[in-house]
Amino acid sequence: MGRDILRVAADSTPGVVVVTVDNPPHQLVDAVFFGALVRLLDRLDADRGVRAVVWESADPDFFLMHGDVAALTRVPAGERPPAGRPNVAAAALDRLRRARYVTVGALDGAARGGGAEFLTALDLRYGTGRSVIGWPEVALGILPGSGATARLPQVLGRARTLDILLTGRDVRAAEAYALGWLQDVVEAGELAERVRAVARRIAAMPPASVAAVKQVVEVAGRDPEGALLAETRALDALMGAGAHLGPMAAFLAAGGQTREAEADPERWASVIDAVVRAGGDGPAPAGA
Repeated sequence: MGRDILRVAADSTPGVVVVTVDNPPHQLVDAVFFGALVRLLDRLDADRGVRAVVWESADPDFFLMHGDVAALTRVPAGERPPAGRPNVAAAALDRLRRARYVTVGALDGAARGGGAEFLTALDLRYGTGRSVIGWPEVALGILPGSGATARLPQVLGRARTLDILLTGRDVRAAEAYALGWLQDVVEAGELAERVRAVARRIAAMPPASVAAVKQVVEVAGRDPEGALLAETRALDALMGAGAHLGPMAAFLAAGGQTREAEADPERWASVIDAVVRAGGDGPAPAGA
């Protein structure tokens, strides 16, 4: 039995899972990593209790270094048949993006190439002042092959994506935050608790609503007009399943829809916090 490079632990909050990536000696995004990732995704996708997954690294310097360049040099040259589907790595990372649960990454160190592609496939990313990302593939005669050229334009826009991919330069924490790739930059000692707090907050939301938002946002990235219909269908499915009844009752009971509560930002925040604490899960709509 090989060493488990993706260590899974349950958080103190039900529904939150913490995965620690540990692939020594170089923390490479290699075949061993992707094999472990596919097996873990099979487990997570099958567990309906999973609502949020935090991804962090055991390596103090690298979340994931990059792909295994030495292995790629051993792939024989020559004409390759046109692909009829995404490669195994791209397909695995696409499963992260499309998962019904939310995924949150914690970056304290470097993630280049495949490591940056992995983090880009997550829903949310938080970093520290040590955070560095970059894609060196063009300089190495290839291109990012695990989905970055498809996903980055949705996050950064066309010109910024081309700038970063074609120059192969490093993007440090402040720029990654300004570009929207990082959601926040915090002190290293605060990172673990910050990402867990975000995951716990989202895990407390009705899971069918979380899954529906992810589905519609995914459609919007490639088909803005089609997203309007997807949004309407998702809303109809949620309301038809009664997913809104518990949370909305808690909202009204906490003082929502009153002028006093909604005119005061602090009271409004307390109303929403009360709804989140109350839970009120409804059944998931078909396809969620």
